[in-house]
Amino acid sequence: MIKIAVCDDDEKILGETLDLLKQYKKLPLSADAYTSGEALLDAGKKYDILLLDIDMQGLDGIETARRIREADKEVKLIYITNYSDYTIFAFGVHAFAYLLKPLKAQELYAQLDEACAYGLSGPEPELEFQTKEGILRTVPSKILCFEYLGRQVVMYTAQGQWHLKRQITQLAREMESYGFAMPHKSFVVNLYAVQRIHGYEITLTDGKTIPLSQKKSAGFRRALNEYLAEERGHGAWKS
Repeated sequence: MIKIAVCDDDEKILGETLDLLKQYKKLPLSADAYTSGEALLDAGKKYDILLLDIDMQGLDGIETARRIREADKEVKLIYITNYSDYTIFAFGVHAFAYLLKPLKAQELYAQLDEACAYGLSGPEPELEFQTKEGILRTVPSKILCFEYLGRQVVMYTAQGQWHLKRQITQLAREMESYGFAMPHKSFVVNLYAVQRIHGYEITLTDGKTIPLSQKKSAGFRRALNEYLAEERGHGAWKS
């Protein structure tokens, strides 16, 4: 799945851009919205594509991009601006392209197509699970975690909860190659969904908290560090 951030201090334009992205059908994507460069930087997330307004209050798009480039050399920067003469600054941070406001769907999609052609990852593999509720087909990024509870495994996803008759340790081995790790004997966690670790407690992006056992702490933190270094380009995890 392509991960996109849209950063614009004009909420009307921000909403219009998100609406255009929802209509892009060639590859699956997820889009996060930010109304300032500071908010984008504070999020500390790794994206495949950034759609950045240049002329923003506070930290403008150029300075925001420079700071992002310090940690991430691969992200595709696409500037969105009212001023064509701003484009000369974009090349200083290796911008992939620029688009003039108001955005036109055809022009935006053409740049997304080109960005994908220049080495973005393709669609995620679809996994199939036999659950008590029926067959579930989903991609790894939509799975938050698995929990062994009451002699069954509960799978927490973006769509809801599902129940499997599986061994949690076997499930952990199968999901390891998709970026999952075991912080506790009763849990398997999607490393992408980890928001923070505080002491021996893990907080996921949906606010759910999961215990981190002392026995598995070192191995889990190492797996998370390696995942972040490889997938997000932000180096070691800070808890």
